[in-house]
Amino acid sequence: MSFLDSSLIPFPVVNDLALMVMASKRPAWWPLYALASTLGSVSGAYLLYGIARGGGKFFFRKTTPQSITRAQRWLERNDFVAVLVASILPPPAPYKVFVLTAGLLRVNWLHFGLALLVGRGLRFAADAWLGARYGVQAEDYLRHNLGRVSLAVVIVVVGLTLLQRWWSRRERDTGHGVRISTESQTPGVLRSK
Repeated sequence: MSFLDSSLIPFPVVNDLALMVMASKRPAWWPLYALASTLGSVSGAYLLYGIARGGGKFFFRKTTPQSITRAQRWLERNDFVAVLVASILPPPAPYKVFVLTAGLLRVNWLHFGLALLVGRGLRFAADAWLGARYGVQAEDYLRHNLGRVSLAVVIVVVGLTLLQRWWSRRERDTGHGVRISTESQTPGVLRSK
């Protein structure tokens, strides 16, 4: 079901609820159910990604080259986080739009897959664990709180990403140790910072 949901036939929320029901029936198997759902979802998303990647020229026929270039540059810097956030969000978040866009703009396939594994893995592990722990009551919890919990996770992911980028920029700007100076009169002279 996860494969179909992530590829061609949408099953909004049904996949999450089915996972919870299965885990509530056999609580010891929840990690296996979560793993199977994750792998099915990632496989289905790769099918959609491949279709979009192959048909990209058809979809971009009315788009200006400048806008494509801007979108590609943005995705090159943010591919992992964009796909990760999209893969965590519950319906009605436009998950397939992100998958199609990633294929159309030729996002790095490894970053794409890793982000999906992490995002879908977290989502389905949470679903299966809730089903195993709380049984049928988890379905009600999911219906009422999934949006809030997903939003909190997205805020944490984006916050950590911004913090990591700020830290990297700070490290790059302050520099460490000995650097080659381009301002020096003598070529190749090392200057300490």
